[in-house]
Amino acid sequence: MENASARNLWGDFLDAYLEFASEDAPKVIHFCDNEKDANLCADLICKETKRATTYSLKGIQLRNEALPKIGDFYVVTDWSGDAKCIIRTTAVKLLPYFSIREEHARLEGEGDKSLDHWKKVHWDYYTRELSELGTKPTESMIVVFEQFEMLYKK
Repeated sequence: MENASARNLWGDFLDAYLEFASEDAPKVIHFCDNEKDANLCADLICKETKRATTYSLKGIQLRNEALPKIGDFYVVTDWSGDAKCIIRTTAVKLLPYFSIREEHARLEGEGDKSLDHWKKVHWDYYTRELSELGTKPTESMIVVFEQFEMLYKK
């Protein structure tokens, strides 16, 4: 793990929870593609308001990334790389974009937690993300809905 802040938080977590000492070092991530949203999401996760996120499957595939899986650990940072908390994936579902419901939006915990807000900000994000990869979002595209629990924070 190159990020010293993340490495220190992971070490503190392992000191507190020895049962996870054999786990591989987690992926270090920040949410979103801009500073304001990344910092807000990190804060919402630490407050346990945000307990899920949604990725475009096409984006994951085009970047040759692995799908999240139950049990994955992540060190969540703010935009500048300051480690804020550790989360663990509890559920992963592949769904068409058009099938996202109010419950999904509430679990994501952003904005007013409404489906309308979720659709607006995610559609805008997927448009930016996928345009950089030479494609665009569709109502029928598959999204990866990942639920997680916040296990440890500074």
